[in-house]
Amino acid sequence: MLEKSDPLRAFVVLVLAIILMVMVGWLLVIGKSVLMPIFIAVISVYVLLTASEALGRLPVIGLLPQWTRRALVLAIFVFALLVLASVMVGTAEQVIARLPVYQKNLAAMLSGILARFDIEEIPNLGTLIESLWGRINLQRLAALGLGSVGSLAGVIFMAVVYATFLMAERGGFARKVAAALPHDRASQTHSIVGEINRAIGEYLAVKTLVNIVLGALSYGVLRVFEVDFALFWAVLIGLLNYIPYVGSLMGVAFPVLLTLAQYGSFQTTFFVALLLTTAQMWVGNALEPRMIGRRINMSPFVVLVSLSVWSSLWGIPGAILAIPLTSMFAIIMANFEGTRPIALMLADDVRAFEKNDGGGSES
Repeated sequence: MLEKSDPLRAFVVLVLAIILMVMVGWLLVIGKSVLMPIFIAVISVYVLLTASEALGRLPVIGLLPQWTRRALVLAIFVFALLVLASVMVGTAEQVIARLPVYQKNLAAMLSGILARFDIEEIPNLGTLIESLWGRINLQRLAALGLGSVGSLAGVIFMAVVYATFLMAERGGFARKVAAALPHDRASQTHSIVGEINRAIGEYLAVKTLVNIVLGALSYGVLRVFEVDFALFWAVLIGLLNYIPYVGSLMGVAFPVLLTLAQYGSFQTTFFVALLLTTAQMWVGNALEPRMIGRRINMSPFVVLVSLSVWSSLWGIPGAILAIPLTSMFAIIMANFEGTRPIALMLADDVRAFEKNDGGGSES
């Protein structure tokens, strides 16, 4: 056995931790269909419980029993998911119906550009699109689209079921831990869970509020310019803003492209893109840092790596869950001596670790 003072001990622990992470990654890929709804449910419960606690601080609603407030936020959560699903399905049908109009607008815009430069030898855009359209297997695309929507609906349904039971059984979790573990281990587990609840719950609740503000601003911009499906694009912008860095760019790109297809005008598209980008920049650089602050202590490089890893494992749902899930792992590793160096390398501000160590670096 290696003594604690043996320098080889840290290396062995690090190697074992890396092996464990590889095994966990393999399990995440293999068990994607089972684990994804569970993780989504756990993340949703953090938001719902934080919202329930916020309702408890209100003058009138705060007088309601705790279980009533939790049932209320759960009902609102389910209603919001149903509304989102109906908006997505309705928008998909309307987009298909509007495709010929978008094609006509793009063709007219391109013809105007070619006429301005006296270019006549480029084939007609309509003929080119019709030629490509005949090569597309619409039945296959429709089957793939319906399959993806059905799979997403199944994941969301299971996540709602899991979230309901998690909220119902949350009160007995502390008693189960106390009965299952020795006193010192039980107190350590309570400390870890409490820290995770505080960090992730506050982050997700404030991030959700920030995304609602961003979605409302985006909806206002899109309504002013009468862009088609403004509500759908506003909801999509809010959801994609959960993804760090790239989510805001993706959220703006889709409605901007639709604006170009709808109006066939670079001028209108430019103003829509400018205002949506301005809203994103204000939220990202002013509102979000002020409200969220340093609730999640991870370096920007780690954020990018976690985003790449989780998106490669679970796609867009993984990208949305990347920050909360990585933060959970970092908090857990920070509470054990063997994996504490890994948590320190993931952190953006190491002063929290120095304080926990008794401020040895400051003496």
